[in-house]
Order: sequence, then structure tokens, then C-alpha cells
Amino acid sequence: MAAVVHFEIIGKDGKRLQDFYSSLFDWKIDANNPMNYGMVEPGDTAPTSEPGQPPQYGGIGGGIGQSDGGPQVTFYVQVTSIEDTLRKAESMGGQTIMPPMEVPGGPTIAQFRDPEGNVIGLVKE
Repeated sequence: MAAVVHFEIIGKDGKRLQDFYSSLFDWKIDANNPMNYGMVEPGDTAPTSEPGQPPQYGGIGGGIGQSDGGPQVTFYVQVTSIEDTLRKAESMGGQTIMPPMEVPGGPTIAQFRDPEGNVIGLVKE
């Protein structure tokens, strides 16, 4: 089963979005990079709970940035073959919108649009 490993929130004012989500959810966001892309630290993955309460789990990491393309929320799924997954998505009515690319110092990623227009990201394992 492929896991969701990253999320991305994009808008016209990346700094404003970073400040908003940092304040709203107490997220730790580091945008100290040439693209000012705010990397959101994942939450704790070990279950925690108060006595008598159900366990609370942390979450995945993500990013918050700026784009002229308008607001968009995307999640990234980790797969063994980006190319095979894009071919399968296209055969099922999806459309590749960003072919595989290597992120400098990071993973290989791609994006496709599902039949309803949602953007889904892929990350190579």
C-alpha cells in the first residue's frame, strides 16, 4: 500500500500562509532556503495520550509556499515507480501535469490531475 508522505499548501502569498498555519496549528515551519519554501516539521509519530483518553498521533511533514498559479492543496504519495504510476493514472483518466523531476538535494517527484481535477503528487521511494 502506498503511503501519503508529504502535503503542500500553495498560494499567492507564501509567507502569509506560513504565518497563518504556524499560528493556527503551532506548526514549526522553516523557510530558510532560496525558494522560501516553508518546510513543516512532522508531528510525533508515537502515540501519546492523557490517562483515560484515546491515543493521539502525530502527522506527516509538509510544505507551504508561493505560486502564481493560485491556491492549491496537494498531498504526495510514495511509490516505487513514478513512471509506472503516471502511466496507470493516465490509463484510468488522469493527466500528468508535472513529469518526474529531481528536487535539488531531495527526492524525485511528479504530479498528476485525477479525473475530477484534483492534483496528486508522487514521490519516489
